[in-house]
Amino acid sequence: MKLVLFDCDGTLVDSGRLIHEVMVRTFLHHGLERPDYAATKSIIGLTLDAAIARIMGHGEVDDHVLAMTRHYKDIYQPVRMEPEFQEPMFEGIADLLAALGARDDVLIGAVTGKDRKGLTHTAETHGFHTSFVVSRTASECPSKPHPAMVLECCAEAGVDPANTLVIGDAIYDMMMAKSAGARAIGVSWGYCAVEELNSSGADVIVNFPHEILDHIG
Repeated sequence: MKLVLFDCDGTLVDSGRLIHEVMVRTFLHHGLERPDYAATKSIIGLTLDAAIARIMGHGEVDDHVLAMTRHYKDIYQPVRMEPEFQEPMFEGIADLLAALGARDDVLIGAVTGKDRKGLTHTAETHGFHTSFVVSRTASECPSKPHPAMVLECCAEAGVDPANTLVIGDAIYDMMMAKSAGARAIGVSWGYCAVEELNSSGADVIVNFPHEILDHIG
């Protein structure tokens, strides 16, 4: 049995513009300089408090970061409802999940820096909430690249990390996978450069979702 664990933002759905808009509004609300898109892309995959702290240049999550985190969460859904800030699923992802779901030798899960509410909302919106037999989010685990998300999913699914693949678009996904003893597959359609994925431990890079099937065996 193989366990295939997907990151969400930048891997399953294109949420970069939404995340950046909410981040910008949060920073401006707190009287801080507007972050650029490159800064936002660099933190996608981290848990929200760690992401905000990193953009601010803070070494730790302090009270200011926590207040900004609360504000971000408060305005996220209203911004998400604005027509220009939807989270479309990447082309080919629906077909990939359907193909994996039809296999008896594969279990599918999610490991994401979103909180539980965010993952549930996104998965239900796109109809892949029934695909995941296991999942871990920022609500239950430390921020990537800590291996807890992968290891807990493996334990729950009863699959060894050596038989697990982590699919993601961020260096944090690759580092998390390698720390857990899983295989790391980087996707080129997300928010991180291929060179960075390779340098952070990717075993292979795929350019289209259907290519993932070739690496599951």
